[in-house]
Amino acid sequence: MVNVSIARRYARALLDVATETGRADAVSEQLSTFSGALAQNRELEDVLLNPAYSREQRTRVMEALLKALGPVEPVLGNTLRLLVDRNRLIYLPDIARLYRDMADAQAGRLRGHVTSAVPLPADTLQQLAGTLKTLTQRNVVLEARVDPTVLGGVSAQVGSTLYDGTLRTQLEQMRRELKQR
Repeated sequence: MVNVSIARRYARALLDVATETGRADAVSEQLSTFSGALAQNRELEDVLLNPAYSREQRTRVMEALLKALGPVEPVLGNTLRLLVDRNRLIYLPDIARLYRDMADAQAGRLRGHVTSAVPLPADTLQQLAGTLKTLTQRNVVLEARVDPTVLGGVSAQVGSTLYDGTLRTQLEQMRRELKQR
């Protein structure tokens, strides 16, 4: 079991340094990208996490990876090197998640999910984010999802609050009202 308190310490330290340089959002994007790439490539994950490989081998792989990714924020590159050096790269997914949550809280952002039957146009997503910003009094970053089982309408979950405007829910509500009469 991964110790989340260790991941939290690395995420907090990374956020503090990234905030000092004014690059907290850029680090967040790059950290999420790197963590996702590592999770999708099993061979790379094996080389970087397997103690059968020497620290020097893992360091060389990390350096090649950082070079291949293009310009990486210096604070993120140093953190990744430190994680490899201390054999703590296994915490990277938790560090990325916690870092994103802490950066969002620091910036006054909330993350949410919008589910619809068909892909929503970008302007519709922006309008929805604006409406949710008014309701929550915080900036809302939305991730769009498509679910064909939704008959129509949209449901949005921001934090622990669900705003359900789907046709299925409306039909269910009408059914209950008619049943009560």
